Amino acid sequence: MDLLIGIGTFICVVLLIEGGSMVFRTFRSPEEREIRRRLNRLTSLEYDNVDIVRKRMLSEVPWLNQKLLKLKWTGSAGLLLEQAGTRHTLGFYVLVSALLAFLGFTVGSWLHLHYLVSILPGACLGCLPLWHILKKKRKRMEKFQGQLPEALDLVARALKAGQALPGALKMVADEMADPIGDEFDKTLNEINFGVAVPEALKNLANRVDCLDLKFFVIAVVIQRETGGNLAEILENIARVIRERFKLHGRIRVLAAEGKLSAGILTGLPFITAFVLLLANPDYIKILIRDPLGRALAGLVLFLMILGIFSMRKMIAIKV
Repeated sequence: MDLLIGIGTFICVVLLIEGGSMVFRTFRSPEEREIRRRLNRLTSLEYDNVDIVRKRMLSEVPWLNQKLLKLKWTGSAGLLLEQAGTRHTLGFYVLVSALLAFLGFTVGSWLHLHYLVSILPGACLGCLPLWHILKKKRKRMEKFQGQLPEALDLVARALKAGQALPGALKMVADEMADPIGDEFDKTLNEINFGVAVPEALKNLANRVDCLDLKFFVIAVVIQRETGGNLAEILENIARVIRERFKLHGRIRVLAAEGKLSAGILTGLPFITAFVLLLANPDYIKILIRDPLGRALAGLVLFLMILGIFSMRKMIAIKV
């Protein structure tokens, strides 16, 4: 056990040094960070026998970058980071996850817990960066969805004024804030680099996790093939999205009581166990010391997790 603790401590120190140097290089020069951010927004172009293809930079640590490039899941992970709008690379979050996982396992080993039990806090701490990324992605996509009706109205007004579709997209990119302004700017850059408008819009739909955006892309693609009044179509889509927002708000009000009940039922057992631990420690510690108590505690925890997922499914109404 001492050897395992020593190995874990050594790895944590190495990861701390690597992470510290990476953070120092990232925040050392704001100008360099801005240039790197703009270069990362350019699309990859492929030519035969010409080495002008933008290299994928998954980590500023060379050996970690080479390892990540060989993995199959880095593409989906990179898309997740792009949807979340993070400034750090995939390697940064991998190092942070590994560091937190080893810290959790080391703390469990110092508390002389069983090695299987020590894995649990390590796994929970290691998943914190992923939870942070998913939370940022959800907030960014919700903000994008809230900006979409106004952007569609802006595109429709630009089309009525005689602007072409790329010009209307440029107005959205210039006048609206992130994330929708940034994403439309990426699409406009693809069009300027020679990508066809339907393909650029399909890339936008694949890059952004928003169902309403897919309606906009499908409408533009069909209109370019069959013709029609695109401005009127976009105005109708914007009106439907706003009405759906209103309906979703009403459903959130009606489901607020269920969410509050779910939160109380979830937190009540843990609060009760904490109060019993303070009032009568011997009464509650039997769930930890006795094998049957540990088995019952594990069963109750599993049933609680199952109940939490069931309640989330019941109160999560999609419109």
